[in-house]
Amino acid sequence: MKKKFSLEIKTPCSENFDKMIPNSNGSFCSSCAKNVIDLSTKTNSEVARFIAENKNKSICARLKTSQLEEEFEINEISKSNNFKYAVAVAASVLLTSTVVGQEKQSVKTELGCSEPTGFKHGKIAYQEGKMVSFVLSGKILEKSTKKPLSNKKYRELTIFVSGSNVSVKVDPKTGAYSIPVLLDKKTTELFITINSSDSSYSKSMKIDLSKIRNNSLTLNLSIDSESEMQNHQIMGGLGVNYIDSKKMKNS
Repeated sequence: MKKKFSLEIKTPCSENFDKMIPNSNGSFCSSCAKNVIDLSTKTNSEVARFIAENKNKSICARLKTSQLEEEFEINEISKSNNFKYAVAVAASVLLTSTVVGQEKQSVKTELGCSEPTGFKHGKIAYQEGKMVSFVLSGKILEKSTKKPLSNKKYRELTIFVSGSNVSVKVDPKTGAYSIPVLLDKKTTELFITINSSDSSYSKSMKIDLSKIRNNSLTLNLSIDSESEMQNHQIMGGLGVNYIDSKKMKNS
């Protein structure tokens, strides 16, 4: 029988995970004398498998806040051993995407949007002559040092901008990025989202489309990563909320 569930952490922990002592079962927190399991780096199926194999155990875990919005699914199986559950499918979509190759995609008359959470999803229709397509490129640098953001601290850095249907990787060595954009010619403001594996930065910026040259526009970004990059991880006692499929069908 398939069983769906979601995760929760009712009382978040403020301890610094990076200062905990790693071991074979996670990282040991000396403040509460417990092991903290890092589930933030796990795939959906790995998280579901871990929960299935540790059912009814007290778990202290580290999660991405986006994982609290996900729904997981397992198969309940009757067995003679201790593992009564096995994973069937971990169904859900991460809110903070780490997607994407750095490919330039051709502009079509209708684009399927793939924007981060907080935006509306759908299709954008436009009339020829009222839109402008170009490549937005530049560098994302640390404000204080003028160097690329730490690849060790901000792994898998990507950028997404309004008017694009992709997000692209940021070069960890140079901070350079290049992303295809389609905007109304009257656009004066651009919404930018920068994501790493566990942090993000969002900002609305003024943009002057009259400066486009050879279908290209440069936009360099200077970020105070310590104050402007928001951490999207949470630690604490892990709760599992099982979803009654019968109630869902009747509602």
